[in-house]
Amino acid sequence: MRIPRIFSDIAVSFSNLRAQKTRTFLTALGIVFGVGSVIGMLAIGEGAKEESLRFIEQLGVRNILIESRPAMSAEEFQQRRRNSPGLTERDVRIVETNLESLETLSPRRTLHPQRVVPKPSGDVPELYGVRAAYAPIHSLKLMEGKFFSAAHDDQSAAVCVLGEKAKVSLLGYGKAVGQFVKVNDTWLEVVGVIGERVAASQAGGAGAHDINNVVYIPLNTFQYRYWDRTSNMRDDLDGIDIRLKLGADSIESSKIVNAILNSTHHNTQDFTVTIPAALLAQQQQTQRIFTYVMVAIAAISLLVGGIGIMNIVLATVLERTREIGIRRATGARRVDIVRQFLMESVLISVGGGLLGIAFGFGLSHSIARFAEWKTIVTSASVVIAFGVSVAVGVVFGIYPAMKAARINPIEALRYE
Repeated sequence: MRIPRIFSDIAVSFSNLRAQKTRTFLTALGIVFGVGSVIGMLAIGEGAKEESLRFIEQLGVRNILIESRPAMSAEEFQQRRRNSPGLTERDVRIVETNLESLETLSPRRTLHPQRVVPKPSGDVPELYGVRAAYAPIHSLKLMEGKFFSAAHDDQSAAVCVLGEKAKVSLLGYGKAVGQFVKVNDTWLEVVGVIGERVAASQAGGAGAHDINNVVYIPLNTFQYRYWDRTSNMRDDLDGIDIRLKLGADSIESSKIVNAILNSTHHNTQDFTVTIPAALLAQQQQTQRIFTYVMVAIAAISLLVGGIGIMNIVLATVLERTREIGIRRATGARRVDIVRQFLMESVLISVGGGLLGIAFGFGLSHSIARFAEWKTIVTSASVVIAFGVSVAVGVVFGIYPAMKAARINPIEALRYE
C-alpha cells in the first residue's frame, strides 16, 4: 500500500507544480545555479589539481633542484664573488662525493640564442646544456627518436633534442629526427623530440620561460661550442638537478645539500634548493583551501534556492488552505498532508538538481574553452551536488509541510 500511495503523491504533486509552471521554474532556478556552480567549481579545482600533480611529477618527487640566483646588479655580483664562486662544477663533484642518497644528477646551463635556423615561427627557443641523466631525472617522454647518450656528451657531439613547441616552431609538423637546426654558429642534428610537458612556473630561473620551447644539447657540447655574450653576471652553472635513490628522505637529503653548498659558498645566498615532494604537499594544501572556499561560495546559491523553495511552498499552503481542509475532512491524516507538500518541495529540488547537472557540465566546458583552464567533472562532484540539492529540498520543505498539516480543518473549510 505504501508504494502505490507514494506514486499517487508524486502524481498529485507533479500536477500541482505543473499548474504553476512559471513559478515552479523560477523557484528551481536557485537550485539549478547552485548545483551548476558547485559542479563547475569542483571541476576547476580537480583540473588544477591534476595539472599541478603532472607538473610535480615532471619535477620528480625523488628530485632535488638546485638553482643559481642571478645577481640584480654589478655591485651585488661583485659582493658575492668576494665570498662565493657561485654554482660551479666543483659543487657537482662535491655533491656526488658526499650525498649518499644520490642516484644521479645533471648540471644545467642555459642560453638564449642570438640566431636560430630555420627561423622559428614563434619565440626563439632556449638552449639547455645537460647530461644524458637529465631525461630520467625529469621522466621525459619522447614522441620521436631518443634522448642523446652519455657517449654524445663525452664526444661533445653536435646533436640536440627538441621540445615539442620548439620542434613545431622550427621544423613544422613533419618528421624531425635526422634534420638539422643551426643555433648561433653551430649546426645540430636532431636525434629526438620530447612530448608536451606541463608549462608551469618552476622555482628559480629555469621556470621563467616555456619549457616546451627548448633545445637540449649535451653539456660538453654547450661548454665547448657556446658562450653567453650578453651577461657577465652569471654563475658557471644555472642549476643542478638531482635524483635520489628509491626510499631516500628528500627533506633530510636537501638539508645535506644545503649544508654542502653553504660550506662551499661560505653561506652566501646565491642559490636556492627546491624539494618537489614538499612543494607537492604545499600545493595540495593550497588547492584544498581554494576548492573549499570556491565550493562554499557556490553553495550560497543552493541556500538561496532552498529559501526560495520554502517561500513558494508557504505561499502554496496559503493558497490551498481550503483544499487542505477538504482533504482533512474526508479522512486525510496530518502525515498525508506533510507528505504531499514535502513531495512538492523535493520534486522542485530534484528537477532543479537535474537541470543543474546539465548546467554544471556546460559551465565546465565553457570555462575550459574560453578561459583555457583545464576542468574535470567527476562523478563524485555530481553526486555531492545533486545530493545536497535534494537535501535542501527536504530541509526547507519540512517547515511549510508541517505548517500545512497543523491547519485546523474547520477553519480551513471556512477560508475564502
